[in-house]
Amino acid sequence: MQTTNHLLMIRPVRFGYNAETAVNNAFQVADADQQRVQQQAIAEFDAFVEKLRNAGVDVTVIQDTETPHTPDSVFPNNWVSFHDDGTVVLYPMFAENRRQERKPHVLETVATTFNMAQQIDLTHYEKQSLFLEGTGSMVLDRENRITYACLAPRTDRGVLQDFCDRLQYKPVVFTAVDQHHQPIYHTNVMMCVADQYVVICLDSITNHIEQNEVVKTIEASGKQVIPISWEQMNHFAGNMLQVHNAAGEKILVMSSQAYEALTDAQRQQLESYNRILHSSLQTIESNGGGSARCMMAEVHLPLQ
Repeated sequence: MQTTNHLLMIRPVRFGYNAETAVNNAFQVADADQQRVQQQAIAEFDAFVEKLRNAGVDVTVIQDTETPHTPDSVFPNNWVSFHDDGTVVLYPMFAENRRQERKPHVLETVATTFNMAQQIDLTHYEKQSLFLEGTGSMVLDRENRITYACLAPRTDRGVLQDFCDRLQYKPVVFTAVDQHHQPIYHTNVMMCVADQYVVICLDSITNHIEQNEVVKTIEASGKQVIPISWEQMNHFAGNMLQVHNAAGEKILVMSSQAYEALTDAQRQQLESYNRILHSSLQTIESNGGGSARCMMAEVHLPLQ
């Protein structure tokens, strides 16, 4: 299935602005009062989890550790992904301090409930300064075995091909930029693949041949293209994730900032497919440069 009812989320301990990632993440803005940032991030995180659970989504929350200090641990989907055949994939990370997010207690906790049949470790690419940051770098059409990826310093074509070869996905590779012609650091900022539609900032794919190829692939997979603007993308309207609850109801999850950036017509179009759930994540978004989708690692593993 494209969606899952099970999510892994990491509750931050020392969340804050990460200078190592800010070099190629244009969404980050530093806040001088880091103690207040941590307190607000915790409040936003807890409220978000509560909304997901109240909607019937199963959320495994794991507390981060004080040491080593991992300011971006709230974004676990960049270092690990979980697949329905029991495969766990570990990814090579651009920022050195983000590599320390791969903490053993996280996978140990997941393994108490879910079956991990095999692990694919791509982290050795870090020694060559080659990176692929999980389902940030890639947006997966799991049912059709398609990987969408915009090339950037954190998304290497060769590592992407290795992932696709091992998990039998077809890569659809393109370049994407913001209004200032800077590379978009993660694909999941500019597109979201759901079961029947794809939300995507087509304007960011300025090469028309590549843009046409992406649209053609989406339409051939039977999904409707729902375009968003650069301005909407800048408010994280591309950083969404479709999940389902225990009753099988589909839910599109996003931040309140993303929801408010959508037009009434776009909201109605999305709600014709699924319910929308949104939560305020402004502190996490501004300091971390990531939004709702980045905070949720989907667990497609079989249950024990």
